[in-house]
Amino acid sequence: MTPLQFSTTDGNLWLAAAILGLSAVTVVLSVMIAVLLVRGYRRGPGHRGMLALAVGLIFLTTVPELLRVGLPSFTTVGTINRSLLVSSFELLGLGTILWAIYGSDRR
Repeated sequence: MTPLQFSTTDGNLWLAAAILGLSAVTVVLSVMIAVLLVRGYRRGPGHRGMLALAVGLIFLTTVPELLRVGLPSFTTVGTINRSLLVSSFELLGLGTILWAIYGSDRR
């Protein structure tokens, strides 16, 4: 019994493993940056923009990467619905980042 099994549609196992590895690095780096932003938010006197920037980053990078890998692996969601969901989170992330830059500290 092997703990981790890969299968690919075109038979290139190394390419599939490389793509999975790059996705994992993307998720880890974006979470690390978001943690740093949240720490900065907690230290600073009410910098809500840093918190919004962390949330936007998670929506822009982490959630879409997890959806790209997780949805086809664990569900039967089709390609079109997956693309729509991934694009929606990317747009939400970009909007949140824009709000953090231009609108978070304005009262």
